[in-house]
Amino acid sequence: MTRNIRLTIEYDGSRFCGWQTQRRTRRKTVQEEVEKAGRKLFGKKINLIGAGRTDSGVHAEAQVANFRVDSRLPLRNIKKGLNSHLPKDIAILSAEDVKSDFHARFDAREKLYKYTIINRKVRSPLLKRHAAFISYDLDIGAMKKAARHFVGKKDFRSFQASDKKERHSVRTVTKCDVISRHPIVDIYIQADGFLYNMVRNIVGTLIDVGRGRTKPEQVKKILFKRHRSAAGQTAPAKGLCLVKVLYQPLI
Repeated sequence: MTRNIRLTIEYDGSRFCGWQTQRRTRRKTVQEEVEKAGRKLFGKKINLIGAGRTDSGVHAEAQVANFRVDSRLPLRNIKKGLNSHLPKDIAILSAEDVKSDFHARFDAREKLYKYTIINRKVRSPLLKRHAAFISYDLDIGAMKKAARHFVGKKDFRSFQASDKKERHSVRTVTKCDVISRHPIVDIYIQADGFLYNMVRNIVGTLIDVGRGRTKPEQVKKILFKRHRSAAGQTAPAKGLCLVKVLYQPLI
């Protein structure tokens, strides 16, 4: 009996070369580790489809993936069995049977990312792998004003990695919030899709606003220029986390 299994996966991306299997390198990826665990559990290869291709060093609270397998193992045994074969920085939070045509990537409607900054004078040893450290004061009010300009259907070419040129660079951002709980600053960005490094480049621009280098209203001009050089630097990968993948109906 062929089943389509949907997984929800949490991982610390610090020591992984991103989500997607890299055929030309020996560096480990999250997809590769889960597929290896699946082979051990089922005695056969599984092909894992992930909702989001997180980059090297990026984390996930709830990555979604699916695979097809001919097995009668109960779901609780699949979850437990996969976890028993996975390294400690990857965990299967849930396993469930879904319709045969469910596709983790193509059925995703929106994704929510969170970027975490530790904003104080002294670095944080506890958060060093999960937050960007900024020692200078940030103007949170200005960052909040700037964040509003990213919401809506816009051309985000200015926030695409300079070495990546996708033909279509229009995306719809439904949320861009800056939330401060000193010394932690969390930036939440939700959209129907993302260009390569788009979130980290938006964050870099918001940091420039927080430092006073860029005024909030200048975000409009940066978007209009449609050139990577107009935006801020790319924020470090370690502060970025995939929080949630939303499907239809949005849940």
